Amino acid sequence: MSYGMYISAEGAKVQAKRLEFIANNLANVETPGFKRDVPTFQARFAEAIQRGQDYPGSGSKNDVGGGVKLVEVDTDFTGGTIRQTEIPTDFAVSGDGFFQVRTPEGETLLSRAGNFLVDAEGRLITQAGHFSVLDQSGSEIKLEGDQPWEMLSGGILSQGGENTPIGLQRPESLGDLVKVGSNTFRSLGAVTPVPEGERRVLQGYLEQSSVSSTHEMMAMIETSRAFEANTKLIQHQDGMLSQLLSRVLRS
Repeated sequence: MSYGMYISAEGAKVQAKRLEFIANNLANVETPGFKRDVPTFQARFAEAIQRGQDYPGSGSKNDVGGGVKLVEVDTDFTGGTIRQTEIPTDFAVSGDGFFQVRTPEGETLLSRAGNFLVDAEGRLITQAGHFSVLDQSGSEIKLEGDQPWEMLSGGILSQGGENTPIGLQRPESLGDLVKVGSNTFRSLGAVTPVPEGERRVLQGYLEQSSVSSTHEMMAMIETSRAFEANTKLIQHQDGMLSQLLSRVLRS
């Protein structure tokens, strides 16, 4: 098999992978607090260099490049549009910071999605129904169903004369965050509370997905064409090899 066919196959594989990320971004265009995935690609060395049988810049037949490869998947933390919903349990962080939520297994995650609910026990939970929303001390937020409550400035939940600051944390670096599910994150480094003077939470609002459907559709068209070009190259090279073999066998 020709080396060019391998390179074209690698290119088609990478474009197919990119299409998966674009499709996932488009599927979450209406998911509150969703941050789009951005795959990063780079040129790869020839197979012989990858295996240590040659070295870059040798000038040999192996020093011709090996197509492209997926290096990593980054998350674009650009803030989404803040939309008014007028739902009392919808909250949006204006500025830095993430809500704290706890999984049933006890792990604390971060999220910008504030479309919360109140369950039968009065706990403030995520839309998925199994993540508890935490206050600044790391405890579950519970509301008394028969008493009115409101969100004060600075993200303070007030009910029956008691004030509970909703938990807002931020990582030392956004690069420390690893996506868990569609709109929650695990921090690989330390997180710190958002200072009191910088806490801004809006009640009755939601941060929308950061995905631009127009941008993603344009990227999908571009990627589809690149995938098609690579598959056509594979077909052309396969056809040339078939013709060459036919001539050799006839001679």
